[in-house]
Amino acid sequence: MWREREWGRERAWVNGAGARGSPENGAWPRGAVTLAVPAGREPGRASGLGSLPEPRSCRGRQRGRSAIMDVLAEANGTFALNLLKTLGKDNSKNVFFSPMSMSCALAMVYMGAKGNTAAQMAQVLSFNKSGSGGGIHQGFQALLTEVNKTGTQYLLRSANRLFGEKSCDFLSSFRDSCQKFYQAEMEELDFISAVEKSRKHINSWVAEKTEGKIAELLSPGSVDPLTRLVLVNAVYFKGNWNAQFDKENTEERPFKVSKNEEKPVQMMFMQSTFKKTYIGEIFTQILVLPYVGKELNMIIMLPDETTDLRTVEKELTYEKFVEWTRLDMMDEEKVQVSLPRFKLEESYDMESVLCSLGMTDAFELGKADFSGMSKTDLSLSKVVHKSFVEVNEEGTEAAAATAAIMMMRCARFVPRFCADHPFLFFIQHSKTNGILFCGRFSSP
Repeated sequence: MWREREWGRERAWVNGAGARGSPENGAWPRGAVTLAVPAGREPGRASGLGSLPEPRSCRGRQRGRSAIMDVLAEANGTFALNLLKTLGKDNSKNVFFSPMSMSCALAMVYMGAKGNTAAQMAQVLSFNKSGSGGGIHQGFQALLTEVNKTGTQYLLRSANRLFGEKSCDFLSSFRDSCQKFYQAEMEELDFISAVEKSRKHINSWVAEKTEGKIAELLSPGSVDPLTRLVLVNAVYFKGNWNAQFDKENTEERPFKVSKNEEKPVQMMFMQSTFKKTYIGEIFTQILVLPYVGKELNMIIMLPDETTDLRTVEKELTYEKFVEWTRLDMMDEEKVQVSLPRFKLEESYDMESVLCSLGMTDAFELGKADFSGMSKTDLSLSKVVHKSFVEVNEEGTEAAAATAAIMMMRCARFVPRFCADHPFLFFIQHSKTNGILFCGRFSSP
């Protein structure tokens, strides 16, 4: 948190470790911005917001949109795997988060970033791969349209909203771009004199959008009278398996947490036809479990029992992920599947993670440049991500929330896929190749 000198009075902002910071004397008042993302089941003077030329024909527009979506899928996928490795440094812990949710919320912040702040964000979020910042925002616009389409056999909804301090003057260009690209409306709140009421109001919105799975995204004290903007993305997913597990077959079985430790799990069993492959270089089976309609898949990476999951994570890049999970290169065959029934609820304070990846200026008052957002000096003070997933016989339910706070191969017999030891899992949107959720199940 930060000390602020404001027209003859001084406010102290102290972080959890008790450290103090102070802007330069005579500086304009600083504000705080909170970026919140719930999800369920992304040279010279850089700028977060750019534009692409409008394609001249329908065919050109379709090609352009497809290219933009490919760029976004690569950016979000790269960011997802970098986060998976960083959040999963403790090999014994479960991991679950929504890279799409996090990328979407941070992309709204990036849209208001300038200079080195924007350049660092582009590098960490892999937006620099696109060669044009504007393409990223158009990509999210297309992705959100696809994600929120109706008439699907699963429930997948993404919602964005800006909660701004009512006395602040946010640039109309920033508000308009958030509405255009992220379908995010601005709602004015009174953070200065009604901070707790504002926090509860935001949490209620998040809870509604995640069907109550993320009940308290913003904990007490996470917003305060210096908060100026809270950006929220909420994603909720619920889908049934295309081939469901029979509950009568579920029974308690041991799960090998490590070579020396086992824990009981409720193991689900099913025999059906699935896409499957084996990656010899990492001694890992890959199984694809489709949801009804086959527009979404759960991809499970299960190493051999003699192979440490860390070996898989270390070798995993976005390019290899795409190569290894190509459906047209997999065998389709009858498989005996054993998968634990599990529920994960995870919460992450993302500041240290994002800083370790190279996004430092955004959190440092005096270095942060969000002049594309407001004339008030702003910096990020906190980024929080909360997520929920439940996998059972019928299917999967997932939700996630991110909040960022700114301061001012096979034999003839039926093969087995027995997930009774740690594995990675991904929920992927087939049409866009977007990784909606990813996680690691290490221990019941």
